[in-house]
Amino acid sequence: MDSLGGTCFSSLFKKSTKKTENPSVLRSVWLFIYSCFLKPHAGDAKRNQQDALESFYKGQAGAYDATRKTLLKGREDMLALVAAQILFKAKRDGQSPDNKRRIWIDVGGGTGWNIEAMSQYIDVPQFFDSVYLVDFSPSLCEVARKRFARLGWRNVKVICQDARKFRLEDHEPVSQGGHSPGSPDFGYFTPQNRPEHDGADLITMSYSLSMIPDYFSVIDSLPSLLAHNGILGVVDFYVQSQVDVSFRNYTGGVVNRHVNFFGRTFWRAWFDIDRVALEPGRRDYLEYRFGTVLNVNSRNYVLAAIPYYIWLGAHKRPLSSSLPHEIVEKVNALVTESPYLHPKNRSNALSRAVERAAPEIRSKAFDAAVANLSSNLPLPSFFYQNHHYRIYYDDQLKKHTQFNDEYIYAFTWEDTRVDERILKLKSDDVVLAITSAGDNILSYALQGSARIHAVDLNPTQNHLLELKVAAYSSLPYEDFWKIFGEGKHPEFRSLLISKMSPHLSSRAFQYWLNNHHVFTKHKGGLYDTGGSKHAIRIFRWISRVFGCRSAVKELLAAKTLNEQREVWRNKIRPALLSRLVSKFVVSQESFLWTALGVPKNQLAIIEAEHAVSDAVRGANPRAKNTRSHAIWEYMVNTLDPVVQSTHIAADNPYYLVCLDGKFSRQCHPDYLSREAHARLSRPGALDGLRIHTDEIDEVIARVAPGTLTVAVVMDSMDWFDPGSGAAAAQITKLNRALRLGGRVMLRSAGLRPWYIKEFERHGFAARCHGARENGACIDRVNMYASCWVMTKRENLAPPTPEPEAMGGPEITSLEI
Repeated sequence: MDSLGGTCFSSLFKKSTKKTENPSVLRSVWLFIYSCFLKPHAGDAKRNQQDALESFYKGQAGAYDATRKTLLKGREDMLALVAAQILFKAKRDGQSPDNKRRIWIDVGGGTGWNIEAMSQYIDVPQFFDSVYLVDFSPSLCEVARKRFARLGWRNVKVICQDARKFRLEDHEPVSQGGHSPGSPDFGYFTPQNRPEHDGADLITMSYSLSMIPDYFSVIDSLPSLLAHNGILGVVDFYVQSQVDVSFRNYTGGVVNRHVNFFGRTFWRAWFDIDRVALEPGRRDYLEYRFGTVLNVNSRNYVLAAIPYYIWLGAHKRPLSSSLPHEIVEKVNALVTESPYLHPKNRSNALSRAVERAAPEIRSKAFDAAVANLSSNLPLPSFFYQNHHYRIYYDDQLKKHTQFNDEYIYAFTWEDTRVDERILKLKSDDVVLAITSAGDNILSYALQGSARIHAVDLNPTQNHLLELKVAAYSSLPYEDFWKIFGEGKHPEFRSLLISKMSPHLSSRAFQYWLNNHHVFTKHKGGLYDTGGSKHAIRIFRWISRVFGCRSAVKELLAAKTLNEQREVWRNKIRPALLSRLVSKFVVSQESFLWTALGVPKNQLAIIEAEHAVSDAVRGANPRAKNTRSHAIWEYMVNTLDPVVQSTHIAADNPYYLVCLDGKFSRQCHPDYLSREAHARLSRPGALDGLRIHTDEIDEVIARVAPGTLTVAVVMDSMDWFDPGSGAAAAQITKLNRALRLGGRVMLRSAGLRPWYIKEFERHGFAARCHGARENGACIDRVNMYASCWVMTKRENLAPPTPEPEAMGGPEITSLEI
């Protein structure tokens, strides 16, 4: 077929041999098709890689850029991501062109398209002192030289050379006393005394790694070229089964990484025609030699869903500290509230540090880091982030995957104003709280707490909190407001990549990149997503069926409480609180769990309270003591007082967002105010935040005893089975983690829930701070029947140490 193709198109390509950088579109397409699928590989006489590349590229060099825009997806995203990283690092480190020589190396840069495209995000001629385009194809390099001559970028140098042999010292001055970045550095723990300005700030590889036969040696050469704080960015094709990497904790997540058997077989065979190798080993070795900062797995759906990935990495050894154990110890101390013991004058003291601190509780992050270090593996990707908010967790565990990558709450249902009034947090408070949507966590941060441990078993709830924190750190107020006030922003994807990405963990970034449509395409925006959307949609359906959609608008337009009450009583209440809706919709256990997050044990509390209430009133139990009536009565006791006591449009953001799908400039949670943004966007404002993806029991078991001052557990105690003993076990752990005088704040669906006595039996004094009796409205949400604060009055006898929560694995083998 090759010879036939050569004959058929010979006349066409006689006209195409003119050296032109910009052939016509038609000619470019035919050059691409001929070179990739029809032209014989006649350039292998010298049997070397350069000859093979020339055979493939020489005839199509001028048409390369015009034909790769559709095929090579993700290049712009990769450039935007690495640009965001290096700009963030430059700003954080206070760098300026006067005190820092910036270098970029584009390995396999071809025609220089990447370097010109980078100008969308960075002023390349001004920001970089030197840009090196390294490629082995003379034809592509010639196109690149013409490109930069046309642009007038004199800082770009095109080097036609085997990437394995490229050395910076051949082109850059080496500072006196500095380490010459010559030969590859294979030693994981070998000290590197390279000055800050030696090495490249950025190295990129755009669809070149898959075309390098001897990829091991090229990857091995990169650490010696990369500055200590530099970033490596790669975008390329790949095929891989998730099974191959599911047990690795350092890949930054495996979202969309799996390619099915047919896809793996077909794409490997297809690309092999053009000597493009898609075997998994290339990416695997890249992830082994470097630490993963961000990771994206995607598909080019324009061209039959070709799999490609974007990967950002840093030095395998976290060079922000002189030895790897220092950052491990520091992160461990931040997680467990243990003192950080800075090692001085020690060169191999990881094992000594563990021995000295043997009685201390170790975090799961510490255990994972030690296991990786002892196996010469990169640390989990959380250690390579710019911030250490998010704590390591294994995203493949069933307890995390059970949520199917969906959060339940898009906004928090606890009234932060009441929390602030009751808790009165101070600057020395150490708070542990359930994350939910993160609104309450940010409210505690506004009150100036010393440390906040946000805990949630659902990874996506923590992804939502991470997004809010990243938005504070990177976006002006108006963009922040559009995303979280209105729940929509047409430029969300662009902002996520170019602004927020340096402030997100790899897993959170992948999640929001995959779900950017929530803010850009979803009709209802953020607040019409998550499990709670079902309740909001049911309300809309009811209002539509009963013809009261206009009444909802009237309610939100009401100027006074009296106007609001009239609309509610005459137009909305008869539909929403009808016995029919309660019986066939709201009281269904599946709806209560999916839409409202009410588990069966909490439902049992509601039914039990209803039975007691009926007994007190002397009601006929056969007539009214049913689940449907219990739920109806609970709804009445929730909603009637809210409408009677609070002005929804002016001062009740919790119900406003349910009714209108967004907050207003007048009515919104505290964290959305302009003042809150100004405060929490300051550098270091959220350094005290730790985000744990785990059970509360697991987190408090790994916190140093007597360090917490406040624990906010929301309504989670309602979830316990009264006969299991699990509630008593958690209360015991809370007692151990809290200081004397420390407090546990909780809400319940019951007026006096059964576990209050358990708290009193385990060293706490109980006080009710609000009970929903006689039509009372205890806060602007009023969703719970009571609010309690338990104050620790005595220490319990210390329990027997649990081996899995103490210390870490043996690491004496790490002595050097």
